[in-house]
Amino acid sequence: MIAAAAIALLSLAAVAAVMALAFAGAVAPPWVTYSALYGLPLAFILMLFLVLDSVAGRRRATKPDRR
Repeated sequence: MIAAAAIALLSLAAVAAVMALAFAGAVAPPWVTYSALYGLPLAFILMLFLVLDSVAGRRRATKPDRR
């Protein structure tokens, strides 16, 4: 969860940097653009996995043991 949040924050910072540089008329370095383009989808996929894992965990916790 911490890794997904860190990736999301870094990607949002990269998006802000790309937008600020574009507004100033400059070109962002390729690594900043790369992290902005691929970091946010990766963070959303990780968060989706965490949500699905928590839903599955709750379903497992509510089922009684059948012995």
